[in-house]
Amino acid sequence: MSTVGRHVSKLSGYAPALPTPFGDDGNIDVAAFEQFCDRQLRAGATALVVCGTTGEAPTLSPAEHETLIEIAVAIARGRVPVIAGAGSNSTAHAIELTQDAEAAGADAILSVVPYYNKPTQIGLHGHFSAIANATGLPIILYDVPSRTVCGLADETITRLAEMPGIIGLKDATGDVTRPTRLRSLLGPDFRLLTGDDTTALAFISQGGNGCISVTSNVAPGLCRNMFLACRQGQIASAQRWVIPVAKLTAALFRESSPSPLKYALSLLGLMSPMVRLPLVELTDQSKAEVAAAMILVCENHADYMIGKLCEPERSSRRAVAG
Repeated sequence: MSTVGRHVSKLSGYAPALPTPFGDDGNIDVAAFEQFCDRQLRAGATALVVCGTTGEAPTLSPAEHETLIEIAVAIARGRVPVIAGAGSNSTAHAIELTQDAEAAGADAILSVVPYYNKPTQIGLHGHFSAIANATGLPIILYDVPSRTVCGLADETITRLAEMPGIIGLKDATGDVTRPTRLRSLLGPDFRLLTGDDTTALAFISQGGNGCISVTSNVAPGLCRNMFLACRQGQIASAQRWVIPVAKLTAALFRESSPSPLKYALSLLGLMSPMVRLPLVELTDQSKAEVAAAMILVCENHADYMIGKLCEPERSSRRAVAG
Protein backbone atom coordinates (compact mmCIF):
# COMPACT_ATOMS: atom_id res chain seq x y z
CA MET A 1 0.00 0.00 0.00
CA SER A 2 1.29 3.49 -0.86
CA THR A 3 2.02 6.08 1.81
CA VAL A 4 -1.08 8.04 0.88
CA GLY A 5 -3.09 4.82 0.86
CA ARG A 6 -2.04 4.25 4.44
CA HIS A 7 -3.06 7.83 5.25
CA VAL A 8 -6.57 7.13 3.97
CA SER A 9 -6.87 3.85 5.83
CA LYS A 10 -5.91 5.61 9.10
CA LEU A 11 -7.67 8.91 8.42
CA SER A 12 -8.62 10.86 11.54
CA GLY A 13 -9.04 14.43 12.73
CA TYR A 14 -10.55 17.24 10.69
CA ALA A 15 -10.66 17.28 6.88
CA PRO A 16 -12.29 20.29 5.21
CA ALA A 17 -15.09 19.75 2.72
CA LEU A 18 -13.73 22.32 0.31
CA PRO A 19 -15.93 24.88 -1.44
CA THR A 20 -15.42 25.59 -5.12
CA PRO A 21 -14.55 29.27 -5.72
CA PHE A 22 -15.97 30.92 -8.82
CA GLY A 23 -14.79 34.04 -10.61
CA ASP A 24 -16.89 36.90 -11.95
CA ASP A 25 -17.24 35.00 -15.22
CA GLY A 26 -18.83 32.05 -13.42
CA ASN A 27 -15.89 29.72 -14.06
CA ILE A 28 -13.71 28.08 -11.40
CA ASP A 29 -11.28 30.55 -9.84
CA VAL A 30 -8.23 28.31 -10.16
CA ALA A 31 -5.85 30.64 -8.31
CA ALA A 32 -8.23 31.01 -5.35
CA PHE A 33 -8.70 27.24 -5.14
CA GLU A 34 -4.95 26.57 -5.28
CA GLN A 35 -4.29 29.11 -2.54
CA PHE A 36 -7.11 27.79 -0.38
CA CYS A 37 -5.88 24.19 -0.63
CA ASP A 38 -2.40 25.36 0.37
CA ARG A 39 -3.77 27.32 3.34
CA GLN A 40 -5.69 24.29 4.55
CA LEU A 41 -2.62 22.08 4.36
CA ARG A 42 -0.55 24.60 6.29
CA ALA A 43 -3.34 24.77 8.87
CA GLY A 44 -3.13 21.00 9.49
CA ALA A 45 -5.89 19.50 7.35
CA THR A 46 -5.66 15.70 7.41
CA ALA A 47 -7.17 15.39 3.91
CA LEU A 48 -8.57 17.58 1.14
CA VAL A 49 -12.16 16.68 0.27
CA VAL A 50 -13.18 18.05 -3.12
CA CYS A 51 -16.26 17.93 -5.35
CA GLY A 52 -18.64 17.16 -2.51
CA THR A 53 -21.82 18.85 -1.34
CA THR A 54 -19.90 21.89 -0.11
CA GLY A 55 -18.08 21.99 -3.43
CA GLU A 56 -21.42 22.32 -5.29
CA ALA A 57 -20.74 19.05 -7.10
CA PRO A 58 -24.18 18.82 -8.78
CA THR A 59 -23.41 22.00 -10.76
CA LEU A 60 -19.91 20.99 -11.88
CA SER A 61 -19.17 19.65 -15.35
CA PRO A 62 -17.04 16.50 -15.76
CA ALA A 63 -14.13 18.69 -16.88
CA GLU A 64 -14.50 20.86 -13.78
CA HIS A 65 -14.54 17.77 -11.53
CA GLU A 66 -11.29 16.67 -13.13
CA THR A 67 -9.72 20.12 -12.82
CA LEU A 68 -10.51 20.46 -9.11
CA ILE A 69 -9.16 17.00 -8.31
CA GLU A 70 -5.97 17.60 -10.29
CA ILE A 71 -5.38 20.93 -8.54
CA ALA A 72 -5.86 19.40 -5.09
CA VAL A 73 -3.54 16.50 -5.96
CA ALA A 74 -0.86 18.89 -7.24
CA ILE A 75 -1.06 21.04 -4.09
CA ALA A 76 -1.16 18.07 -1.69
CA ARG A 77 1.89 16.41 -3.30
CA GLY A 78 1.21 13.18 -1.43
CA ARG A 79 1.36 14.80 2.01
CA VAL A 80 -2.32 14.13 2.71
CA PRO A 81 -4.92 12.19 0.73
CA VAL A 82 -7.25 13.87 -1.73
CA ILE A 83 -10.76 12.47 -1.37
CA ALA A 84 -13.03 13.19 -4.32
CA GLY A 85 -16.80 13.24 -4.30
CA ALA A 86 -17.96 10.84 -7.00
CA GLY A 87 -21.56 10.06 -6.16
CA SER A 88 -24.69 9.94 -8.28
CA ASN A 89 -28.20 8.52 -8.19
CA SER A 90 -27.24 6.58 -11.31
CA THR A 91 -24.90 3.70 -10.59
CA ALA A 92 -23.40 3.89 -14.07
CA HIS A 93 -22.72 7.61 -13.68
CA ALA A 94 -21.24 7.09 -10.21
CA ILE A 95 -18.86 4.50 -11.66
CA GLU A 96 -17.89 6.92 -14.43
CA LEU A 97 -17.20 9.72 -11.92
CA THR A 98 -15.22 7.31 -9.75
CA GLN A 99 -13.04 6.15 -12.62
CA ASP A 100 -12.51 9.75 -13.73
CA ALA A 101 -11.45 10.67 -10.17
CA GLU A 102 -9.02 7.75 -10.14
CA ALA A 103 -7.53 8.90 -13.47
CA ALA A 104 -7.19 12.45 -12.11
CA GLY A 105 -5.07 11.20 -9.20
CA ALA A 106 -7.52 11.06 -6.29
CA ASP A 107 -6.50 8.86 -3.37
CA ALA A 108 -10.04 7.87 -2.35
CA ILE A 109 -13.62 8.67 -3.22
CA LEU A 110 -16.62 9.81 -1.22
CA SER A 111 -19.70 8.05 -2.56
CA VAL A 112 -23.09 9.38 -1.53
CA VAL A 113 -26.30 7.41 -1.07
CA PRO A 114 -28.31 7.72 -4.31
CA TYR A 115 -30.79 10.59 -4.01
CA TYR A 116 -34.33 10.97 -5.37
CA ASN A 117 -34.65 7.33 -6.50
CA LYS A 118 -35.35 6.04 -2.95
CA PRO A 119 -33.69 2.61 -3.44
CA THR A 120 -34.14 -0.23 -0.97
CA GLN A 121 -31.27 -1.46 1.19
CA ILE A 122 -30.76 -4.27 -1.33
CA GLY A 123 -30.47 -1.66 -4.08
CA LEU A 124 -28.01 0.39 -2.00
CA HIS A 125 -25.86 -2.69 -1.43
CA GLY A 126 -25.86 -3.42 -5.14
CA HIS A 127 -25.05 0.21 -6.01
CA PHE A 128 -22.01 0.50 -3.77
CA SER A 129 -20.81 -3.02 -4.55
CA ALA A 130 -20.82 -2.21 -8.27
CA ILE A 131 -18.76 0.95 -7.63
CA ALA A 132 -16.28 -0.92 -5.45
CA ASN A 133 -15.84 -3.58 -8.12
CA ALA A 134 -15.11 -0.91 -10.74
CA THR A 135 -12.23 0.91 -9.01
CA GLY A 136 -9.02 0.33 -7.15
CA LEU A 137 -9.57 3.39 -4.95
CA PRO A 138 -10.67 3.18 -1.32
CA ILE A 139 -14.31 4.21 -0.87
CA ILE A 140 -15.86 6.20 1.96
CA LEU A 141 -19.63 5.81 2.02
CA TYR A 142 -21.61 9.02 2.54
CA ASP A 143 -24.91 8.79 4.45
CA VAL A 144 -26.81 12.11 4.44
CA PRO A 145 -30.56 11.33 4.56
CA SER A 146 -31.50 15.01 4.93
CA ARG A 147 -30.43 15.41 1.29
CA THR A 148 -30.98 11.93 -0.15
CA VAL A 149 -34.32 11.04 1.53
CA CYS A 150 -33.21 7.46 2.20
CA GLY A 151 -30.29 6.35 4.36
CA LEU A 152 -27.90 3.46 4.89
CA ALA A 153 -28.92 0.94 7.53
CA ASP A 154 -26.27 -0.29 9.96
CA GLU A 155 -26.69 -3.79 8.57
CA THR A 156 -26.06 -2.59 5.01
CA ILE A 157 -22.91 -0.74 6.06
CA THR A 158 -21.69 -3.87 7.84
CA ARG A 159 -22.23 -5.99 4.72
CA LEU A 160 -20.51 -3.43 2.49
CA ALA A 161 -17.55 -3.22 4.87
CA GLU A 162 -16.77 -6.85 4.04
CA MET A 163 -15.49 -5.57 0.69
CA PRO A 164 -11.83 -4.58 1.09
CA GLY A 165 -12.22 -1.37 -0.91
CA ILE A 166 -14.92 0.10 1.34
CA ILE A 167 -12.98 1.57 4.25
CA GLY A 168 -15.17 4.15 5.94
CA LEU A 169 -18.35 6.12 6.43
CA LYS A 170 -19.09 9.82 6.43
CA ASP A 171 -22.15 9.97 8.66
CA ALA A 172 -24.23 13.13 8.38
CA THR A 173 -27.27 11.78 10.20
CA GLY A 174 -26.51 13.62 13.45
CA ASP A 175 -26.93 10.32 15.33
CA VAL A 176 -24.14 10.50 17.92
CA THR A 177 -24.84 6.95 19.13
CA ARG A 178 -23.91 5.48 15.76
CA PRO A 179 -20.14 5.17 16.34
CA THR A 180 -20.75 2.99 19.39
CA ARG A 181 -23.12 0.72 17.48
CA LEU A 182 -21.00 0.46 14.35
CA ARG A 183 -17.62 0.09 16.03
CA SER A 184 -18.67 -3.17 17.63
CA LEU A 185 -19.80 -4.44 14.22
CA LEU A 186 -16.96 -3.14 12.07
CA GLY A 187 -13.84 -3.29 14.23
CA PRO A 188 -11.22 -0.64 14.97
CA ASP A 189 -9.90 0.00 11.44
CA PHE A 190 -13.09 1.09 9.67
CA ARG A 191 -13.08 4.91 9.47
CA LEU A 192 -16.09 6.54 11.13
CA LEU A 193 -16.22 10.22 10.19
CA THR A 194 -19.02 12.60 10.99
CA GLY A 195 -20.29 15.03 8.39
CA ASP A 196 -22.27 17.03 10.93
CA ASP A 197 -20.25 19.85 12.52
CA THR A 198 -22.98 20.53 15.07
CA THR A 199 -22.59 17.13 16.76
CA ALA A 200 -18.94 16.44 15.90
CA LEU A 201 -17.59 16.52 19.47
CA ALA A 202 -20.21 14.04 20.68
CA PHE A 203 -19.63 11.77 17.66
CA ILE A 204 -15.86 11.73 18.21
CA SER A 205 -16.33 11.20 21.96
CA GLN A 206 -18.33 8.06 21.17
CA GLY A 207 -15.52 6.54 19.11
CA GLY A 208 -15.63 8.44 15.82
CA ASN A 209 -12.33 9.01 14.03
CA GLY A 210 -12.92 12.58 12.92
CA CYS A 211 -14.98 14.98 10.84
CA ILE A 212 -15.32 15.94 7.19
CA SER A 213 -16.15 19.49 8.04
CA VAL A 214 -17.61 22.73 6.74
CA THR A 215 -16.56 24.76 9.79
CA SER A 216 -12.89 23.82 9.54
CA ASN A 217 -12.76 25.71 6.25
CA VAL A 218 -12.99 28.88 8.36
CA ALA A 219 -11.48 27.89 11.71
CA PRO A 220 -9.19 24.87 11.27
CA GLY A 221 -7.22 25.64 14.43
CA LEU A 222 -10.32 25.72 16.62
CA CYS A 223 -11.56 22.42 15.20
CA ARG A 224 -8.15 20.76 15.55
CA ASN A 225 -7.75 21.87 19.17
CA MET A 226 -11.22 20.56 20.03
CA PHE A 227 -10.43 17.22 18.41
CA LEU A 228 -7.04 16.85 20.12
CA ALA A 229 -8.44 17.75 23.53
CA CYS A 230 -11.17 15.15 23.08
CA ARG A 231 -8.69 12.48 21.99
CA GLN A 232 -6.44 13.24 24.97
CA GLY A 233 -9.35 12.87 27.38
CA GLN A 234 -9.35 16.57 28.24
CA ILE A 235 -13.12 16.87 28.12
CA ALA A 236 -13.38 20.22 29.90
CA SER A 237 -10.88 21.70 27.44
CA ALA A 238 -12.73 20.21 24.48
CA GLN A 239 -15.98 21.70 25.74
CA ARG A 240 -14.36 25.14 25.96
CA TRP A 241 -13.15 24.87 22.36
CA VAL A 242 -16.56 23.74 21.18
CA ILE A 243 -18.17 27.05 22.19
CA PRO A 244 -16.61 29.20 19.43
CA VAL A 245 -16.84 26.26 17.00
CA ALA A 246 -20.58 26.00 17.70
CA LYS A 247 -21.09 29.74 17.17
CA LEU A 248 -19.36 29.60 13.81
CA THR A 249 -21.19 26.43 12.80
CA ALA A 250 -24.57 28.01 13.54
CA ALA A 251 -23.66 31.00 11.37
CA LEU A 252 -22.41 28.79 8.52
CA PHE A 253 -25.75 27.05 8.21
CA ARG A 254 -28.03 30.11 8.24
CA GLU A 255 -29.10 29.27 4.70
CA SER A 256 -28.35 26.46 2.26
CA SER A 257 -24.70 25.42 2.40
CA PRO A 258 -22.27 26.52 1.04
CA SER A 259 -23.67 30.03 0.59
CA PRO A 260 -22.92 31.13 4.18
CA LEU A 261 -19.48 29.51 4.08
CA LYS A 262 -18.48 31.28 0.89
CA TYR A 263 -19.69 34.60 2.27
CA ALA A 264 -17.63 34.02 5.45
CA LEU A 265 -14.56 33.22 3.35
CA SER A 266 -15.17 36.34 1.27
CA LEU A 267 -14.96 38.38 4.50
CA LEU A 268 -11.50 36.84 4.96
CA GLY A 269 -10.57 37.83 1.41
CA LEU A 270 -10.14 34.22 0.28
CA MET A 271 -12.80 33.78 -2.40
CA SER A 272 -15.90 35.28 -3.95
CA PRO A 273 -19.26 34.59 -2.28
CA MET A 274 -20.63 33.55 -5.69
CA VAL A 275 -22.60 30.29 -5.88
CA ARG A 276 -24.27 28.62 -8.84
CA LEU A 277 -28.00 28.36 -9.35
CA PRO A 278 -30.17 26.95 -7.96
CA LEU A 279 -28.23 28.20 -4.92
CA VAL A 280 -28.17 31.96 -4.37
CA GLU A 281 -26.10 34.32 -2.27
CA LEU A 282 -27.21 35.20 1.25
CA THR A 283 -29.91 37.66 2.16
CA ASP A 284 -28.72 40.88 3.80
CA GLN A 285 -29.97 39.69 7.18
CA SER A 286 -28.03 36.44 6.94
CA LYS A 287 -24.94 38.33 5.78
CA ALA A 288 -25.14 40.49 8.90
CA GLU A 289 -25.53 37.42 11.12
CA VAL A 290 -22.58 35.63 9.53
CA ALA A 291 -20.44 38.77 9.75
CA ALA A 292 -21.32 39.28 13.41
CA ALA A 293 -20.34 35.69 14.24
CA MET A 294 -17.10 36.05 12.28
CA ILE A 295 -16.19 39.29 14.09
CA LEU A 296 -16.85 37.72 17.49
CA VAL A 297 -14.77 34.62 16.83
CA CYS A 298 -11.99 36.49 15.00
CA GLU A 299 -11.59 38.98 17.83
CA ASN A 300 -11.13 36.20 20.38
CA HIS A 301 -9.50 33.44 18.33
CA ALA A 302 -7.87 35.11 15.32
CA ASP A 303 -4.81 32.85 15.43
CA TYR A 304 -6.99 29.79 14.79
CA MET A 305 -8.77 31.14 11.71
CA ILE A 306 -7.83 30.43 8.08
CA GLY A 307 -7.30 34.13 7.42
CA LYS A 308 -7.74 37.62 8.85
CA LEU A 309 -11.03 39.47 8.64
CA CYS A 310 -10.82 42.23 6.04
CA GLU A 311 -10.65 45.58 7.87
CA PRO A 312 -13.30 47.36 5.75
CA GLU A 313 -15.71 44.50 6.41
CA ARG A 314 -14.82 44.44 10.10
CA SER A 315 -15.63 48.13 10.46
CA SER A 316 -18.83 48.08 8.44
CA ARG A 317 -20.18 45.01 10.18
CA ARG A 318 -19.41 46.45 13.59
CA ALA A 319 -21.57 49.38 12.60
CA VAL A 320 -24.37 47.06 11.51
CA ALA A 321 -24.07 45.01 14.70
CA GLY A 322 -24.10 48.20 16.77
